[in-house]
Amino acid sequence: MKIAIYGGSFNPPHLGHVEAARTAASVLAPDRFLIVPASIPPHKDLADGSPTAQQRLELCRLAFADIPGAEISEIELRREGKSYSYDTVRLLREENPDAQLTLVIGTDMLLSFEKWYQFRYLLENCMLAVLARGEDDSYELRAMAEHLRTAYDAEVSALPHEPIAISSETIRERMPLRMGEGYLPDEVYTEIIRRRYYGAKPSLPWLREKVLAYLDDYRVAHVAGCESEAVRLARHWGEDSELAAEAGILHDITKRCSYDQQLQLCEKYGIINDNSELLNPKLLHAKTGAALARDLFGVSDTVYEAIRWHTTGKKDMSLFEKILYLADYIEPTRDFEGIDALRELAFSDLDGAMALGLGMTIDEIRRSGKEPYHDTLDAYEWYSKKEK
Repeated sequence: MKIAIYGGSFNPPHLGHVEAARTAASVLAPDRFLIVPASIPPHKDLADGSPTAQQRLELCRLAFADIPGAEISEIELRREGKSYSYDTVRLLREENPDAQLTLVIGTDMLLSFEKWYQFRYLLENCMLAVLARGEDDSYELRAMAEHLRTAYDAEVSALPHEPIAISSETIRERMPLRMGEGYLPDEVYTEIIRRRYYGAKPSLPWLREKVLAYLDDYRVAHVAGCESEAVRLARHWGEDSELAAEAGILHDITKRCSYDQQLQLCEKYGIINDNSELLNPKLLHAKTGAALARDLFGVSDTVYEAIRWHTTGKKDMSLFEKILYLADYIEPTRDFEGIDALRELAFSDLDGAMALGLGMTIDEIRRSGKEPYHDTLDAYEWYSKKEK
Protein backbone atom coordinates (compact mmCIF):
# COMPACT_ATOMS: atom_id res chain seq x y z
CA MET A 1 0.00 0.00 0.00
CA LYS A 2 1.18 3.50 -0.84
CA ILE A 3 0.29 6.25 1.65
CA ALA A 4 1.05 9.90 0.90
CA ILE A 5 1.04 12.46 3.73
CA TYR A 6 0.61 16.17 3.06
CA GLY A 7 0.72 18.19 6.26
CA GLY A 8 0.73 21.82 7.23
CA SER A 9 -0.92 24.48 9.33
CA PHE A 10 -3.26 25.34 6.42
CA ASN A 11 -3.98 28.71 7.97
CA PRO A 12 -5.97 29.11 5.77
CA PRO A 13 -5.86 26.39 3.10
CA HIS A 14 -5.50 28.27 -0.20
CA LEU A 15 -5.37 27.46 -3.91
CA GLY A 16 -1.62 26.89 -3.72
CA HIS A 17 -2.21 24.10 -1.21
CA VAL A 18 -5.02 22.66 -3.33
CA GLU A 19 -2.97 22.59 -6.53
CA ALA A 20 -0.02 21.06 -4.66
CA ALA A 21 -2.30 18.33 -3.35
CA ARG A 22 -3.73 17.79 -6.83
CA THR A 23 -0.23 17.37 -8.24
CA ALA A 24 0.76 14.92 -5.51
CA ALA A 25 -2.40 12.88 -5.97
CA SER A 26 -1.89 12.71 -9.73
CA VAL A 27 1.85 11.95 -9.80
CA LEU A 28 2.11 9.67 -6.77
CA ALA A 29 -1.26 7.91 -7.25
CA PRO A 30 -1.31 6.75 -3.60
CA ASP A 31 -3.78 4.25 -2.25
CA ARG A 32 -4.40 6.68 0.61
CA PHE A 33 -3.72 10.40 0.48
CA LEU A 34 -3.80 12.00 3.93
CA ILE A 35 -4.19 15.77 4.29
CA VAL A 36 -3.00 16.42 7.85
CA PRO A 37 -3.72 19.82 9.46
CA ALA A 38 -1.36 20.47 12.35
CA SER A 39 -2.86 21.18 15.75
CA ILE A 40 0.18 23.12 16.99
CA PRO A 41 2.74 23.64 14.19
CA PRO A 42 6.22 22.95 15.57
CA HIS A 43 8.13 25.31 13.28
CA LYS A 44 6.13 28.53 13.79
CA ASP A 45 3.48 30.08 15.99
CA LEU A 46 -0.01 30.43 14.63
CA ALA A 47 -0.95 34.02 13.83
CA ASP A 48 -3.05 35.85 16.40
CA GLY A 49 -6.75 35.41 15.76
CA SER A 50 -6.30 32.19 13.81
CA PRO A 51 -9.15 29.67 13.79
CA THR A 52 -8.85 26.73 16.15
CA ALA A 53 -7.33 23.48 14.95
CA GLN A 54 -10.81 21.99 14.53
CA GLN A 55 -11.95 25.01 12.52
CA ARG A 56 -8.90 24.78 10.25
CA LEU A 57 -9.66 21.10 9.77
CA GLU A 58 -13.18 22.01 8.62
CA LEU A 59 -11.71 24.55 6.21
CA CYS A 60 -9.50 21.78 4.85
CA ARG A 61 -12.55 19.57 4.29
CA LEU A 62 -13.95 22.33 2.09
CA ALA A 63 -10.65 23.12 0.34
CA PHE A 64 -9.63 19.60 -0.63
CA ALA A 65 -13.07 18.13 -1.32
CA ASP A 66 -12.36 17.73 -5.05
CA ILE A 67 -8.95 16.05 -4.72
CA PRO A 68 -9.36 12.39 -5.75
CA GLY A 69 -8.91 10.07 -2.79
CA ALA A 70 -7.97 12.80 -0.32
CA GLU A 71 -8.72 12.10 3.35
CA ILE A 72 -8.68 14.94 5.87
CA SER A 73 -6.98 13.36 8.86
CA GLU A 74 -7.50 14.30 12.50
CA ILE A 75 -4.40 12.36 13.53
CA GLU A 76 -2.55 15.45 14.78
CA LEU A 77 -5.62 17.03 16.34
CA ARG A 78 -6.07 14.00 18.58
CA ARG A 79 -2.62 14.45 20.11
CA GLU A 80 -1.57 16.94 22.74
CA GLY A 81 1.46 19.16 22.29
CA LYS A 82 3.24 20.16 19.11
CA SER A 83 2.34 18.35 15.89
CA TYR A 84 5.61 16.69 14.93
CA SER A 85 5.64 14.74 11.67
CA TYR A 86 7.70 12.12 13.51
CA ASP A 87 4.73 11.23 15.73
CA THR A 88 2.38 11.04 12.75
CA VAL A 89 4.70 8.86 10.69
CA ARG A 90 5.53 6.63 13.64
CA LEU A 91 1.82 5.95 14.23
CA LEU A 92 1.18 5.30 10.55
CA ARG A 93 4.16 2.95 10.41
CA GLU A 94 2.88 1.01 13.41
CA GLU A 95 -0.54 0.69 11.79
CA ASN A 96 0.85 -0.05 8.32
CA PRO A 97 4.20 -1.83 8.75
CA ASP A 98 4.52 -2.80 5.08
CA ALA A 99 3.24 0.44 3.53
CA GLN A 100 5.31 2.77 1.40
CA LEU A 101 5.06 6.14 3.15
CA THR A 102 5.69 9.40 1.29
CA LEU A 103 5.94 12.84 2.85
CA VAL A 104 4.84 15.59 0.46
CA ILE A 105 6.74 18.80 1.27
CA GLY A 106 7.75 22.09 -0.31
CA THR A 107 11.27 23.12 -1.29
CA ASP A 108 11.65 25.37 1.76
CA MET A 109 10.82 22.40 3.99
CA LEU A 110 13.38 20.26 2.21
CA LEU A 111 16.12 22.85 2.70
CA SER A 112 15.53 22.86 6.46
CA PHE A 113 14.78 19.15 6.75
CA GLU A 114 17.80 18.34 8.89
CA LYS A 115 16.33 20.62 11.57
CA TRP A 116 13.11 18.58 11.78
CA TYR A 117 12.48 16.64 14.95
CA GLN A 118 13.74 13.04 14.52
CA PHE A 119 14.48 13.70 10.84
CA ARG A 120 16.59 10.53 10.55
CA TYR A 121 13.59 8.40 11.51
CA LEU A 122 11.54 10.17 8.88
CA LEU A 123 14.17 9.52 6.20
CA GLU A 124 14.39 5.86 7.20
CA ASN A 125 10.63 5.40 6.98
CA CYS A 126 9.48 7.79 4.27
CA MET A 127 10.24 8.87 0.77
CA LEU A 128 10.26 12.66 0.32
CA ALA A 129 8.24 14.06 -2.58
CA VAL A 130 9.22 17.69 -3.04
CA LEU A 131 7.01 20.31 -4.66
CA ALA A 132 9.43 22.66 -6.36
CA ARG A 133 8.35 26.27 -6.59
CA GLY A 134 9.88 26.84 -10.03
CA GLU A 135 13.17 27.00 -11.89
CA ASP A 136 14.72 29.17 -9.20
CA ASP A 137 14.45 26.23 -6.80
CA SER A 138 15.94 23.62 -9.08
CA TYR A 139 19.62 24.02 -8.13
CA GLU A 140 19.00 24.18 -4.37
CA LEU A 141 16.56 21.30 -4.57
CA ARG A 142 18.97 19.07 -6.48
CA ALA A 143 21.85 19.94 -4.17
CA MET A 144 19.92 19.22 -0.97
CA ALA A 145 18.35 16.07 -2.42
CA GLU A 146 21.79 14.76 -3.34
CA HIS A 147 23.10 15.63 0.11
CA LEU A 148 20.30 13.70 1.82
CA ARG A 149 20.79 10.72 -0.47
CA THR A 150 24.52 10.64 0.18
CA ALA A 151 24.44 11.35 3.91
CA TYR A 152 21.36 9.36 4.93
CA ASP A 153 20.56 7.06 2.01
CA ALA A 154 17.29 9.00 1.63
CA GLU A 155 14.78 8.67 -1.18
CA VAL A 156 13.98 12.11 -2.56
CA SER A 157 12.03 12.91 -5.72
CA ALA A 158 10.80 16.15 -7.24
CA LEU A 159 7.17 16.58 -8.25
CA PRO A 160 6.62 18.60 -11.45
CA HIS A 161 4.48 21.45 -10.25
CA GLU A 162 3.30 24.89 -11.33
CA PRO A 163 3.10 26.80 -8.06
CA ILE A 164 0.66 29.58 -7.24
CA ALA A 165 2.68 32.45 -5.84
CA ILE A 166 0.83 33.26 -2.64
CA SER A 167 1.27 32.58 1.04
CA SER A 168 -1.21 32.08 3.85
CA GLU A 169 0.36 35.03 5.66
CA THR A 170 -0.29 37.37 2.72
CA ILE A 171 -3.88 36.17 2.46
CA ARG A 172 -4.42 36.73 6.19
CA GLU A 173 -3.11 40.28 5.81
CA ARG A 174 -5.40 41.01 2.86
CA MET A 175 -8.69 39.65 4.17
CA PRO A 176 -9.37 42.47 6.69
CA LEU A 177 -8.90 44.81 3.69
CA ARG A 178 -11.68 43.06 1.72
CA MET A 179 -9.12 41.32 -0.49
CA GLY A 180 -7.68 37.84 -1.01
CA GLU A 181 -10.73 35.94 -2.20
CA GLY A 182 -9.07 35.11 -5.54
CA TYR A 183 -6.48 32.94 -3.79
CA LEU A 184 -8.94 30.79 -1.86
CA PRO A 185 -11.42 28.11 -2.93
CA ASP A 186 -14.80 29.81 -2.91
CA GLU A 187 -16.17 27.43 -0.29
CA VAL A 188 -13.26 28.28 2.00
CA TYR A 189 -13.62 32.03 1.51
CA THR A 190 -17.37 31.80 2.08
CA GLU A 191 -16.85 30.00 5.39
CA ILE A 192 -14.15 32.46 6.46
CA ILE A 193 -16.48 35.38 5.79
CA ARG A 194 -19.39 33.62 7.49
CA ARG A 195 -17.30 33.10 10.63
CA ARG A 196 -15.23 36.27 10.14
CA TYR A 197 -12.00 34.39 10.79
CA TYR A 198 -8.82 36.49 10.62
CA GLY A 199 -10.88 39.68 11.00
CA ALA A 200 -11.97 39.14 7.40
CA LYS A 201 -14.36 41.52 5.67
CA PRO A 202 -16.11 40.42 2.49
CA SER A 203 -14.86 41.62 -0.85
CA LEU A 204 -17.67 43.85 -2.11
CA PRO A 205 -17.63 42.49 -5.71
CA TRP A 206 -17.77 38.96 -4.27
CA LEU A 207 -20.64 39.93 -1.96
CA ARG A 208 -22.60 41.51 -4.82
CA GLU A 209 -22.20 38.35 -6.87
CA LYS A 210 -23.36 36.14 -4.00
CA VAL A 211 -26.42 38.26 -3.27
CA LEU A 212 -27.59 38.21 -6.90
CA ALA A 213 -28.85 34.67 -6.36
CA TYR A 214 -31.32 36.02 -3.78
CA LEU A 215 -32.76 38.87 -5.87
CA ASP A 216 -35.47 39.12 -8.48
CA ASP A 217 -34.19 40.66 -11.71
CA TYR A 218 -36.15 43.88 -11.23
CA ARG A 219 -34.73 44.34 -7.71
CA VAL A 220 -31.09 44.25 -8.79
CA ALA A 221 -31.13 47.90 -9.89
CA HIS A 222 -32.77 48.95 -6.61
CA VAL A 223 -30.16 47.14 -4.51
CA ALA A 224 -27.33 48.65 -6.55
CA GLY A 225 -28.92 52.08 -6.11
CA CYS A 226 -29.36 51.61 -2.39
CA GLU A 227 -25.71 50.59 -2.06
CA SER A 228 -24.44 53.63 -3.97
CA GLU A 229 -26.70 56.02 -2.05
CA ALA A 230 -25.70 54.48 1.30
CA VAL A 231 -22.04 54.99 0.36
CA ARG A 232 -22.68 58.63 -0.58
CA LEU A 233 -24.55 59.32 2.65
CA ALA A 234 -21.94 57.53 4.75
CA ARG A 235 -19.12 59.57 3.26
CA HIS A 236 -21.09 62.78 3.73
CA TRP A 237 -21.97 62.09 7.37
CA GLY A 238 -18.64 60.53 8.39
CA GLU A 239 -19.67 56.86 8.60
CA ASP A 240 -17.83 53.78 7.29
CA SER A 241 -18.66 53.80 3.57
CA GLU A 242 -17.58 50.19 2.99
CA LEU A 243 -19.79 49.01 5.83
CA ALA A 244 -22.59 51.06 4.32
CA ALA A 245 -22.02 49.32 0.99
CA GLU A 246 -22.23 45.95 2.76
CA ALA A 247 -25.57 46.92 4.32
CA GLY A 248 -26.91 48.25 1.04
CA ILE A 249 -26.01 45.07 -0.83
CA LEU A 250 -27.65 42.84 1.78
CA HIS A 251 -30.68 44.84 2.91
CA ASP A 252 -33.25 43.11 0.65
CA ILE A 253 -31.73 39.62 0.65
CA THR A 254 -35.04 37.97 1.66
CA LYS A 255 -37.43 40.40 -0.05
CA ARG A 256 -38.45 37.93 -2.76
CA CYS A 257 -39.28 35.16 -0.26
CA SER A 258 -42.91 34.08 -0.12
CA TYR A 259 -44.94 34.51 3.04
CA ASP A 260 -44.47 30.86 3.94
CA GLN A 261 -40.71 31.15 3.35
CA GLN A 262 -40.61 34.23 5.57
CA LEU A 263 -42.33 32.32 8.34
CA GLN A 264 -39.93 29.41 7.93
CA LEU A 265 -37.00 31.81 8.30
CA CYS A 266 -38.62 33.32 11.39
CA GLU A 267 -38.91 29.87 12.90
CA LYS A 268 -35.34 28.98 11.96
CA TYR A 269 -33.87 32.10 13.56
CA GLY A 270 -36.24 32.33 16.52
CA ILE A 271 -37.85 35.57 15.33
CA ILE A 272 -41.04 36.53 17.19
CA ASN A 273 -43.63 38.59 15.32
CA ASP A 274 -46.72 40.45 16.47
CA ASN A 275 -50.11 40.29 14.74
CA SER A 276 -49.46 43.38 12.62
CA GLU A 277 -46.32 41.87 11.17
CA LEU A 278 -48.04 38.56 10.48
CA LEU A 279 -50.81 40.41 8.63
CA ASN A 280 -48.30 42.42 6.56
CA PRO A 281 -45.62 40.12 5.10
CA LYS A 282 -43.67 43.10 3.73
CA LEU A 283 -42.62 43.88 7.29
CA LEU A 284 -41.01 40.48 7.79
CA HIS A 285 -38.17 40.77 5.28
CA ALA A 286 -36.26 43.29 7.37
CA LYS A 287 -36.07 40.88 10.30
CA THR A 288 -35.40 37.76 8.24
CA GLY A 289 -32.95 39.63 6.00
CA ALA A 290 -30.89 40.75 9.00
CA ALA A 291 -30.86 37.22 10.40
CA LEU A 292 -29.91 35.61 7.07
CA ALA A 293 -27.21 38.21 6.42
CA ARG A 294 -25.66 37.41 9.78
CA ASP A 295 -25.95 33.66 9.23
CA LEU A 296 -24.51 33.59 5.69
CA PHE A 297 -22.09 36.50 5.78
CA GLY A 298 -21.32 37.13 9.45
CA VAL A 299 -22.38 40.78 9.40
CA SER A 300 -21.60 42.97 12.37
CA ASP A 301 -24.24 44.13 14.84
CA THR A 302 -24.10 47.55 13.15
CA VAL A 303 -25.11 46.13 9.77
CA TYR A 304 -27.57 43.69 11.33
CA GLU A 305 -29.47 46.45 13.14
CA ALA A 306 -29.51 48.71 10.08
CA ILE A 307 -31.07 45.96 7.95
CA ARG A 308 -33.45 45.09 10.79
CA TRP A 309 -34.90 48.63 10.87
CA HIS A 310 -34.59 49.73 7.24
CA THR A 311 -38.31 49.18 6.50
CA THR A 312 -40.24 50.47 9.52
CA GLY A 313 -37.70 52.71 11.16
CA LYS A 314 -37.82 53.25 14.91
CA LYS A 315 -37.31 56.05 17.36
CA ASP A 316 -33.75 57.13 18.24
CA MET A 317 -31.99 55.31 15.37
CA SER A 318 -28.22 55.30 15.11
CA LEU A 319 -26.50 57.34 12.42
CA PHE A 320 -25.76 54.17 10.45
CA GLU A 321 -29.38 52.98 10.71
CA LYS A 322 -30.67 56.31 9.44
CA ILE A 323 -28.26 56.22 6.52
CA LEU A 324 -29.51 52.84 5.32
CA TYR A 325 -33.16 53.76 5.91
CA LEU A 326 -32.85 56.90 3.78
CA ALA A 327 -30.63 55.28 1.15
CA ASP A 328 -33.34 52.69 0.59
CA TYR A 329 -35.88 55.51 0.30
CA ILE A 330 -34.06 57.92 -2.05
CA GLU A 331 -31.87 55.66 -4.20
CA PRO A 332 -31.76 56.70 -7.89
CA THR A 333 -34.46 54.35 -9.20
CA ARG A 334 -37.08 55.81 -6.84
CA ASP A 335 -39.45 58.34 -8.39
CA PHE A 336 -42.37 59.86 -6.50
CA GLU A 337 -43.71 63.28 -5.58
CA GLY A 338 -41.49 65.01 -3.07
CA ILE A 339 -38.40 62.84 -3.56
CA ASP A 340 -36.20 65.69 -4.75
CA ALA A 341 -36.81 67.61 -1.54
CA LEU A 342 -36.16 64.47 0.49
CA ARG A 343 -32.90 63.80 -1.35
CA GLU A 344 -31.69 67.34 -0.73
CA LEU A 345 -32.65 67.24 2.94
CA ALA A 346 -30.83 63.92 3.47
CA PHE A 347 -27.52 65.70 2.84
CA SER A 348 -28.25 68.75 4.98
CA ASP A 349 -30.47 67.63 7.87
CA LEU A 350 -30.56 63.88 8.43
CA ASP A 351 -33.13 63.96 11.24
CA GLY A 352 -35.28 66.30 9.21
CA ALA A 353 -35.10 63.88 6.31
CA MET A 354 -36.15 61.07 8.62
CA ALA A 355 -39.19 63.04 9.78
CA LEU A 356 -40.14 63.91 6.21
CA GLY A 357 -39.62 60.39 4.89
CA LEU A 358 -41.51 58.74 7.72
CA GLY A 359 -44.37 61.18 7.30
CA MET A 360 -44.56 60.44 3.57
CA THR A 361 -44.59 56.71 4.33
CA ILE A 362 -47.40 57.06 6.85
CA ASP A 363 -49.49 59.11 4.41
CA GLU A 364 -48.97 56.54 1.64
CA ILE A 365 -49.94 53.63 3.91
CA ARG A 366 -53.08 55.38 5.06
CA ARG A 367 -54.07 56.23 1.50
CA SER A 368 -53.93 52.50 0.77
CA GLY A 369 -56.50 51.91 3.51
CA LYS A 370 -54.09 50.42 6.06
CA GLU A 371 -52.78 51.57 9.42
CA PRO A 372 -49.03 52.21 9.69
CA TYR A 373 -46.94 49.92 11.88
CA HIS A 374 -46.44 51.19 15.44
CA ASP A 375 -42.65 51.42 15.12
CA THR A 376 -43.09 53.72 12.13
CA LEU A 377 -45.53 55.91 14.04
CA ASP A 378 -43.19 56.04 17.05
CA ALA A 379 -40.27 56.94 14.80
CA TYR A 380 -42.23 59.72 13.09
CA GLU A 381 -43.28 61.20 16.44
CA TRP A 382 -39.68 61.01 17.69
CA TYR A 383 -38.13 62.80 14.69
CA SER A 384 -40.95 65.31 14.38
CA LYS A 385 -40.35 66.36 17.99
CA LYS A 386 -36.60 66.58 17.37
CA GLU A 387 -37.21 68.91 14.46
CA LYS A 388 -39.55 71.11 16.51
